[in-house]
Amino acid sequence: MPYVNIKVTREGVTPAQKAALISGVTDLLVRVLDKAPATTFVVIDEVALEDWGIGGLPVEQYRREMAR
Repeated sequence: MPYVNIKVTREGVTPAQKAALISGVTDLLVRVLDKAPATTFVVIDEVALEDWGIGGLPVEQYRREMAR
């Protein structure tokens, strides 16, 4: 009974994109691990940008510095 948790920043991921992630991850687990789709769980969490950090920096600051 696989459980996959996908975390993305809250930046307008559409319902169609979420559905594609759920379908794609489920298909991957079926193909690679022979898991049953009916018992495969995929959860997508959207995280506010101010709650996400990369390299010791808030993501927005990190992106600004990487853009330089």
